Amino acid sequence: MGGETVFVVRDVVKRYGARAVLSGITFDIRRGEILGLIGASGAGKTTLLHMLVGFIPATSGEIIFREPHTQREWDVRKDSAEMSRHYGFASQQPSFYERLTVLENLRYFGAMYDMAAPTVERNADQLLRFMSLKSSAHLLAQELSGGMKRRLDIACALIHSPPVLILDEPTADLDPVLRSQIWEVLKQVNAQGTTVVLSSHHLNDLDALCKRIAIVKDGALADIDTPERLKSKYSGVQEIMVESFPGDYAALIPKLRGEGVLSVTRAGTYLTVRTRNVEAVIGRLLPLLRKEKESLLDLKLIKPNIDDVFVRISKGAAPPHDPVQDIPELLPLDWRDA
Repeated sequence: MGGETVFVVRDVVKRYGARAVLSGITFDIRRGEILGLIGASGAGKTTLLHMLVGFIPATSGEIIFREPHTQREWDVRKDSAEMSRHYGFASQQPSFYERLTVLENLRYFGAMYDMAAPTVERNADQLLRFMSLKSSAHLLAQELSGGMKRRLDIACALIHSPPVLILDEPTADLDPVLRSQIWEVLKQVNAQGTTVVLSSHHLNDLDALCKRIAIVKDGALADIDTPERLKSKYSGVQEIMVESFPGDYAALIPKLRGEGVLSVTRAGTYLTVRTRNVEAVIGRLLPLLRKEKESLLDLKLIKPNIDDVFVRISKGAAPPHDPVQDIPELLPLDWRDA
């Protein structure tokens, strides 16, 4: 179900000599979600992802993987061989072989998991279609475009139908069009029930993609929450831009000021109202326009974004006010329950 936990990360520390790369990292990864990991270069994101799959051992703390459905637990550090069946991983650098064809790569990675040949062929055919690589099945991997190479990398990570897909910067160096294509692929992968964990520097893309976002700062977990809650906690101020006719703003501005309004300014034909309580202010604004015989021409709501949150946290900001109330969670789809 949607509330199940697939990874439990508790008090994880990673040191190289006297240098602490990660310090006291604690969080859970929930089944069926897309979890985004963001942070400045060198913050420890890649190290954390490599620790999740057992490539790098923790200095202290624990990372537990809970097998979906059975909830059998595996210690990632001690059971790395067993763990490999349960996740697919794609690093920043392509893991496939340039001089093998697309199909040969999928067959090779399937064989690494001791899969029966008919199962490999069936999964490979499904992935070729799903990743829009069917027409390129017999091309050498080195002949693929950048976006197609990323799709092949993800396909190789999914050949054994793992319940968890972990990706380190899957859209690095891709143009906006190719980046959008990869995000759409990940949405479809997730819609089939696969838990997706990924890092990215494209913060506002993650805003639309992720169920939750974890922010790593200087090796520590600064916060983890839904995009909406993060924006509410760290960048709660929103702007309402209103344009009206005949536009007697000199009369409107004094009457708009009051409870819930931080400032009212005029820029060209618009008034900009800054507030933390949009509903209350709009509830006052619209009747006021009618009362003042102003015709509403345009109304825009400028919301904060994840970039704003990241900048505030990077500068050491704490949440300016209490987080919003819990928002009901949607249950993820899972083809394994079908």
